[in-house]
Amino acid sequence: MEVIREGPVASSTPQLSPSGSTLLERSPYPNFKVVVLNDEVNTFQHVVECLVKYIPAMTPDRAWSLAHQVDRQGSAVVWTGPQEQAELYHMQLGGEGLTMAPLERA
Repeated sequence: MEVIREGPVASSTPQLSPSGSTLLERSPYPNFKVVVLNDEVNTFQHVVECLVKYIPAMTPDRAWSLAHQVDRQGSAVVWTGPQEQAELYHMQLGGEGLTMAPLERA
């Protein structure tokens, strides 16, 4: 008796890259955006100080640019990266009184 299979058949042979090494398909962990929202409470100086204090490698010049973006556009993405770190920065900035958007996938 002949077995007829319809549709694609899964291969048990690993796929090889052009260099001959085995390719492993991995889904990367998603990144999350930390977004500061405009409000009528926080000053530019306070926003800048908080960003420099909590966001790694944030320079004062970049923080001022982001603070102006928040003022002009209503929000700015101040950091993007792994969820656990995003949650920490979100909590720290919110704890300083900044108005934060909910975390969202990047």
